[in-house]
Order: sequence, then structure tokens, then C-alpha cells
Amino acid sequence: MAEYQTLPDDLPAPQDDGAADHLPGLELPIIGLPATNGERVDLSSLTGRAVVYVYPRTGVPGEPLPDGWDAIPGARGCTPQSCAFRDHYAALKAVGVEHVFGLSVQDTPYQAEVVERLELPFPLLSDHRREFAQAVRLPTFEVDGAVLLKRITLIIDEGAISHVFYPVFPPDENAAQVLAHLQARAAARDEGEE
Repeated sequence: MAEYQTLPDDLPAPQDDGAADHLPGLELPIIGLPATNGERVDLSSLTGRAVVYVYPRTGVPGEPLPDGWDAIPGARGCTPQSCAFRDHYAALKAVGVEHVFGLSVQDTPYQAEVVERLELPFPLLSDHRREFAQAVRLPTFEVDGAVLLKRITLIIDEGAISHVFYPVFPPDENAAQVLAHLQARAAARDEGEE
């Protein structure tokens, strides 16, 4: 399992291809996504702040990764990213994040195994039909005939995207980057109020 929780030193960094430029400020469509906790989650109707980290796919211990996976910029690192959000979960809640979700095109039973194995304190959302991804035009890539979502993290306030992290690299530092951004926002807001 250790190989899924660590990142090779020579991972290629993804470049900003502009595929997320349209997302900040976007009001989300009404789409219910199945979650690993048995609920359907409509990101557009959530109150408060949500952080959604979108990732290509998590690997399964003992099963090989797709050919050339490590050479695809931004592909590798879903398990370390999920573990980082697990480890920063309490700190994110402390700065006012009410909901944390991971989102991929893998189906809910597959994701449920990941939640249990990694002991995630939040649910994963399945967009296995890519309804949400297509509706908001999330960036994608193709490998072995499958269309996967590029790694991107959305901060959603009251159903609209307020900030986007894209491209995300390295993935295991994304949760800390999100936390630092939200802490800076809170500090700026507090200074403005004084």
C-alpha cells in the first residue's frame, strides 16, 4: 500500500491549460451525486462553505496503475491527496469549512472501499456518468479509453464556486494550500472589519 501513499520524486508538473478559467463565480447546477455515506449530495444546495477536491482515480493496492500513469502530468497522487485532506480535516472545519468532499468518476462501491481503507472522515462523491463534470465543464483527460477528471479543487460558497485551485501540484500539499488560502481570507476579512 505504501506505493499509493507516496509520490515519485520525478513526477511531471501539470501546466495551466486555461481549462478552469470559466469556473470562478459559476453558480452550480442542480445535480445530485451519490455519496459513500448513502446520501445524494447536490453541491448547489449546500449551505455554508464546501471544499471539493476533484481527482482522476484512486488505485487499488495490488492492482497495477494504467500504463504510463506516472508520466501523465497531474495523474498520480490521488491517495496522498485524500490522506492530506483527511489529516487537515479538523483544521479546515476550524476555519469555517462545513463540507469536505472528494469527487471522481469512479463508482460508489469502489469509492466506499477507499473511504474505509484510508479512514476518511468525509464522503466521496461519484460522478460516474460525468453529469456534473459536463455541466460545469471540468477539465478531463483520457487514458486506456476512459475519460477521467483532471485534478482540481473547488471552494464553493452557498452553491457558487468562489475559488479554484488548478492545476493542483503536488497533490499531497493541496489540503495545506487550501487551508492557507482560507486562513488568509479570514485574516483579510477580520482586518477589514476593524
